Amino acid sequence: QVQLVDSGGGLVQAGGSLRLSCAASGLTTSSFGMAWFRQAPGKDREFVAAIRSGDPNIYYSDSVKGRFHISRDNAKKTMDLQMNSLKPEDTAVYYCAGNSRRPISSALRGGAAYTSWGQGTQVTVSS
Repeated sequence: QVQLVDSGGGLVQAGGSLRLSCAASGLTTSSFGMAWFRQAPGKDREFVAAIRSGDPNIYYSDSVKGRFHISRDNAKKTMDLQMNSLKPEDTAVYYCAGNSRRPISSALRGGAAYTSWGQGTQVTVSS
């Protein structure tokens, strides 16, 4: 069973940076899919970024492309999200998501591709 614990949120001024981390257990390096999603108050959950085993591509939403960077440390079994040039509209609860089976690429941006979720970490960007 995949278990995820996300952390690293906080309060930052616009233009600043934050780094989120997701500690994963139950995932192997040979087959997995992992992603970050976010949900702002009163809004639907939104895809942020995703990676999957055996795929050199990293998938980003247009709203964060060029500002956010996802990375995975297989030895530490963590996935980080480096968020730069933060904007007030980035304010949300951020969730780590994972699946021990490698999703198809076309499904990566949907929440249904993931079977496990972290508890969420609040990111607040002040203007």
